[in-house]
Amino acid sequence: MSEAPSASHANAKTVLLVEDNEDDIFLMRRLFKKEAIEVPLQVVTDGKQALEYLSGTGPYRDRSRHPLPGFLFLDLKFPYLQGFEILAWIRDQPHLNGIPVAILTSSVEDRDRGRAAEFGVSYLVKPPTPEMVAEALRFLA
Repeated sequence: MSEAPSASHANAKTVLLVEDNEDDIFLMRRLFKKEAIEVPLQVVTDGKQALEYLSGTGPYRDRSRHPLPGFLFLDLKFPYLQGFEILAWIRDQPHLNGIPVAILTSSVEDRDRGRAAEFGVSYLVKPPTPEMVAEALRFLA
């Protein structure tokens, strides 16, 4: 049986965006291009895809094409699983729980900010600014 890759074996130069809004995906891709952020941006559009990507199953089995990310931007509201459910799952996976995560959402609710703080993750309100993304990704340099 092969050993699961650890977060330390993640591609530190890959960012995974878990987002179901096409406009937000477009804006993030444009921000990466405009700001010359030369980090591969992988995108999945729902909670089920996020779990498949992170576990390397389904269409995401090929880790050369879909490497474990060095950073994860996670929206909160999706089909199938909500963002905090995905985050809880990640934190239960020993080989994934070291991957830094930033919640990227339109929610300004204090309870969502509080839950993010309980998980120890950043909380960013859409739309992301270049400064927000640069601060979140500062460790990838």
